[in-house]
Amino acid sequence: METWFVYVLYSEKFGRYYTGMAQNPDRRLKEHNKGKTKSTKAFRPWEIIHKEQLNSRPEARQREKFLKSGVGREYIKGLRSLTG
Repeated sequence: METWFVYVLYSEKFGRYYTGMAQNPDRRLKEHNKGKTKSTKAFRPWEIIHKEQLNSRPEARQREKFLKSGVGREYIKGLRSLTG
Protein backbone atom coordinates (compact mmCIF):
# COMPACT_ATOMS: atom_id res chain seq x y z
CA MET A 1 0.00 0.00 0.00
CA GLU A 2 1.32 3.43 -0.97
CA THR A 3 1.25 6.30 1.47
CA TRP A 4 0.10 9.63 0.09
CA PHE A 5 -0.35 13.00 1.73
CA VAL A 6 -2.66 15.89 1.03
CA TYR A 7 -1.10 19.15 2.14
CA VAL A 8 -2.12 22.77 2.42
CA LEU A 9 0.41 25.52 1.90
CA TYR A 10 0.00 29.11 3.01
CA SER A 11 1.82 32.18 1.76
CA GLU A 12 1.69 34.73 4.55
CA LYS A 13 3.20 37.38 2.28
CA PHE A 14 0.28 37.11 -0.17
CA GLY A 15 -2.46 35.59 2.03
CA ARG A 16 -2.85 32.69 -0.41
CA TYR A 17 -3.49 28.98 0.03
CA TYR A 18 -2.48 26.06 -2.15
CA THR A 19 -3.70 22.48 -1.76
CA GLY A 20 -1.85 19.56 -3.29
CA MET A 21 -0.92 15.92 -2.87
CA ALA A 22 2.41 14.13 -2.80
CA GLN A 23 4.15 11.11 -1.36
CA ASN A 24 6.77 13.36 0.25
CA PRO A 25 5.17 16.70 1.19
CA ASP A 26 8.35 18.11 2.75
CA ARG A 27 10.28 17.60 -0.49
CA ARG A 28 7.34 19.00 -2.43
CA LEU A 29 7.36 22.13 -0.24
CA LYS A 30 11.01 22.69 -1.17
CA GLU A 31 10.08 22.41 -4.85
CA HIS A 32 7.31 24.98 -4.40
CA ASN A 33 9.68 27.36 -2.61
CA LYS A 34 12.37 26.95 -5.27
CA GLY A 35 9.88 28.10 -7.91
CA LYS A 36 9.59 24.75 -9.68
CA THR A 37 5.78 24.85 -9.74
CA LYS A 38 4.27 27.33 -12.17
CA SER A 39 1.06 27.90 -10.22
CA THR A 40 2.82 28.72 -6.94
CA LYS A 41 6.04 30.37 -8.12
CA ALA A 42 4.78 33.96 -7.84
CA PHE A 43 3.54 33.60 -4.27
CA ARG A 44 6.64 32.35 -2.46
CA PRO A 45 7.55 31.69 0.30
CA TRP A 46 5.17 28.91 1.33
CA GLU A 47 4.76 27.02 4.58
CA ILE A 48 2.86 23.79 5.24
CA ILE A 49 -0.05 24.55 7.55
CA HIS A 50 -1.78 21.18 7.29
CA LYS A 51 -1.12 17.67 6.01
CA GLU A 52 -3.08 14.45 6.11
CA GLN A 53 -1.75 10.95 5.49
CA LEU A 54 -3.88 8.70 3.29
CA ASN A 55 -3.58 5.08 2.21
CA SER A 56 -3.70 5.46 -1.58
CA ARG A 57 -3.44 7.95 -4.41
CA PRO A 58 -7.21 7.76 -5.15
CA GLU A 59 -8.01 8.51 -1.48
CA ALA A 60 -5.59 11.43 -1.53
CA ARG A 61 -7.09 12.76 -4.76
CA GLN A 62 -10.60 12.57 -3.31
CA ARG A 63 -9.52 14.45 -0.18
CA GLU A 64 -7.66 17.04 -2.26
CA LYS A 65 -10.82 17.62 -4.32
CA PHE A 66 -12.82 18.11 -1.13
CA LEU A 67 -10.32 20.60 0.29
CA LYS A 68 -10.49 22.57 -2.97
CA SER A 69 -14.30 22.76 -2.77
CA GLY A 70 -16.16 25.62 -1.12
CA VAL A 71 -16.71 23.66 2.10
CA GLY A 72 -13.10 22.49 2.05
CA ARG A 73 -11.78 26.03 1.64
CA GLU A 74 -13.81 27.13 4.67
CA TYR A 75 -12.32 24.19 6.61
CA ILE A 76 -8.82 25.33 5.62
CA LYS A 77 -9.52 28.91 6.71
CA GLY A 78 -10.67 27.52 10.05
CA LEU A 79 -7.38 25.66 10.40
CA ARG A 80 -5.46 28.86 9.73
CA SER A 81 -7.38 30.71 12.43
CA LEU A 82 -6.48 27.95 14.90
CA THR A 83 -2.77 27.95 14.01
CA GLY A 84 -2.23 31.68 13.84
